[in-house]
Amino acid sequence: MDSPPQFDPSGFSNEPYVRRIEKPWGYELHWVRADEPYMGKLIHLNAGARWSLQLHDQKQESWLLISGRARLIWENSHGKLVETELRSGQGYSIKVGQKHRMQGITDCDIVEVSTPEAGTTWRLEDDYARPNETPEERRKERGDTSTL
Repeated sequence: MDSPPQFDPSGFSNEPYVRRIEKPWGYELHWVRADEPYMGKLIHLNAGARWSLQLHDQKQESWLLISGRARLIWENSHGKLVETELRSGQGYSIKVGQKHRMQGITDCDIVEVSTPEAGTTWRLEDDYARPNETPEERRKERGDTSTL
């Protein structure tokens, strides 16, 4: 029988991690460090608030509603925007380039998993007059000035 590969444990960490990112529509709790090959977030969306109508040029996302009620406005396979009320226990995913926007019907909590935070989030419409989220804007928003 083969033996498992050997790994250097010096890069292992047993420290918990969470980072809160304030947003005009609520907040995000990032529970995966930014240098990992994936991202995990708990998103709190306030009742009546909504994300930008946006698309990502490099990122894919999937969501699972944990509590409350939310509406997803997203582009279908014909290029039309359709509205879907999220159902608890059901997963929803978007591809790179797919337009989308989430809106809180009530205060709600949503788990998001995605590919890394990379590329630009193109804000096609935004209730808060924010610019597109480029890698530079993302670092500023999160207080990371080490690479600016």
